[in-house]
Amino acid sequence: MPSKIFHVAIHDLRRKEENDFEFVVGKNDLKQGPTLIRVVDELHRLYARRASKSHGKFSADDVNFPTQGFLRVYIDGGSKDFETLTTSLMTTLVTQARRKTGATGGHVFFVHFEDDAKQFVMIAIVNDRLGAAITHDYDVSDVTTLDLDGFRFAGRINLTAWANKEERYVGFLKGKGDVAEYFKEFLGCDTTVQDREDTNSLVAALKHFADSQSMVGADRDEFLAKAKAICDVSAKKREQLHLTAFSNELFPSEPDLLLNVLTDDARKINDGFIPDRRALATLVRFKAKTSFWSVEFDREAITQGKVRYNEKSNSLTLSDIPVELAEELKVNG
Repeated sequence: MPSKIFHVAIHDLRRKEENDFEFVVGKNDLKQGPTLIRVVDELHRLYARRASKSHGKFSADDVNFPTQGFLRVYIDGGSKDFETLTTSLMTTLVTQARRKTGATGGHVFFVHFEDDAKQFVMIAIVNDRLGAAITHDYDVSDVTTLDLDGFRFAGRINLTAWANKEERYVGFLKGKGDVAEYFKEFLGCDTTVQDREDTNSLVAALKHFADSQSMVGADRDEFLAKAKAICDVSAKKREQLHLTAFSNELFPSEPDLLLNVLTDDARKINDGFIPDRRALATLVRFKAKTSFWSVEFDREAITQGKVRYNEKSNSLTLSDIPVELAEELKVNG
């Protein structure tokens, strides 16, 4: 949950007719009572748990994609004028919604908050949902509530990462089809595919997960080898790897455990990337080189005792070396 909420605003994006939208100004700095804080916490939690996200940075074209400019003015002004920021962003959102068939309206939440010593701006479109409630005299009545679980369009800008000039600091929900593209365009997010970086992040996440599950020896080897085999299929066919399906196949007993690690926002793994085969090799292979030697071996060599690592002396022992190498060492060693 956010450690500090600076500002919250809510406006409405309304469809007037087919491919025409308008926005209605709501409140630009809501009072932070228990209900609002609970809603913000829930939006933050649900966004973090969604697997289908893409990550990138702001487009170099800040004329056609002005969101970054509005944010820069807001930050340079000491993060005080949230009203100007959110109304400017609503103008951009309306423009992009008009360009995409299938775009929908709703309540647009803007939240500037801090989490883990990093500042973010999150934007989410939430719709109403009709429910029912029991009254005090035990009648049943209609109740209109926010459909927090069902929000489809949301994005988040990591202001701290942006200031630090990191490569990925804008994220958004991909959703199904290309309808979510209008939200990507609204954010001005450049999601230039970086398959090698995503694969490296995936490899690191899988190794972390294996450690967290106390996998050792053959169990660890089997898990990582299976992960590589699944990813290799996508890599060979040049097909996208989707994290939910991948988790279900790799760890069917408790896929959500694995999915929570893979979708950790700190890893910024794009859902639907094409695995890089060179980066995948590090799941089952070790490789190193110095000015005096180079070595490469599969993980299985360790579990079978063909390669031994001595942590105390920081040394490797190789067994069953090829006859040709042994003979050459006898003569020239």
